[in-house]
Formats: sequence, structure tokens, C-alpha cells
Amino acid sequence: FKQKTAYEISLGLVGSEMCIRDSISIMVKAKSAYSEPGKLGKSEHHIIVVWVDNEAGVLARVVGLFSGRGYNIESLAVAEIDAMKNISRITIVTTGTPQVIDQIKLQLKKLVPVHKVADFKREDKEVIFKEMALLKVVGNKSKIDKCLKACKTFNPVILDKTKKSVVIQITALRREIDKMSKKLKPLGLTSTSRTGAIAMTRGAEVFK
Repeated sequence: FKQKTAYEISLGLVGSEMCIRDSISIMVKAKSAYSEPGKLGKSEHHIIVVWVDNEAGVLARVVGLFSGRGYNIESLAVAEIDAMKNISRITIVTTGTPQVIDQIKLQLKKLVPVHKVADFKREDKEVIFKEMALLKVVGNKSKIDKCLKACKTFNPVILDKTKKSVVIQITALRREIDKMSKKLKPLGLTSTSRTGAIAMTRGAEVFK
């Protein structure tokens, strides 16, 4: 066994450090689907609706498809909509360029339990987008009254009320709920629970 000199050891350490730096550099260079939107087109908000079999592991596969490819999920809502056919509807809000959105839809359609995939732009006037929020406000009567007055535009439903608190349910657009949350914060908003956006086409037409 040959003992290494201090110089040889230092060379080994430098070599190891260079390998680590190279590995880190490679990791940093690995970019998500959103890294260079300028080259791929303008990034837009989309609501993607997926009809799937209501069975164990399906939601995890759908979410895994997004996270595994660097696609962002801003909100997600899922529930069974047809007990007879055992179908669930997943509504996902995401952001991406046209190329990214097309890739997401293509990958979703490849999943075995997926029956159909719909894609709606947030600006689409033919689609209704809504989100429900539960807002808990804690404060005196004056602040509670001000909160109820501020929410009046959205036809608030009072789910619970005491002398020191109130729980309000409102249904509105996502950005409207964002603004309302900021407005109620100084009045005692202590807790917020939101469903995430859901979508439905207007008129008699049904997505097939």
C-alpha cells in the first residue's frame, strides 16, 4: 500500500470538487417547461378539465404527469360526477405557452383511465369560471358588519356567526376572491379555504 503525498491528496480533492461543480452545473441547466417562454410563445392561463375513471391512483398519476415534466398546477379540483359510470372530473388551472399546453393535453390523453380532455382559456367568454371560498373573520360587530357589506356583491352566504366571528361563503372569479381576501385582511380575516377554479360551458352545448 503506497501512501499518498499531501500534493496528491490535494489534487484528488480538487478533482472531486470539479466533479461536484460539473454535477451542480448540469442540474442548474436542467430547465422546466416554463424556462424560455419568449422562444415558445406567450404564456397564458388555461383551465384543463379531465374526465377519468374514479379509482385509486388516478389522481396521483395525473398530478405526477405535471410534476414530472415541470408543469405547474395553480389549483386543482376533483369530484365524482357520475356514480353509475364511475366517472370523476378533474379541473386543473395551469400556465403555459401553446406548445406546453398542447404537450400537457397529449400526455393526459395517453393515460389509460382518461376518457376525454378539454382545454379552456381564462378569457373565453363562452365558458363560466367560478371558485368558492370560505372566509372566517374574527372581530367586533363593526368589523363583521363591514365584511358582510364588502362581500355583498357576491351574494355571501353566512354559514356561522357569533358575537366575535363570522364564516362567509362566496362564489366568484379567482381574481375577485384574491382582491376580497386582501380587502378583508385589515377587518379580521383569519382563515381562508378555497375550492380552486371549476368550469362549465355556456348554453346547450356539451363538450364531447
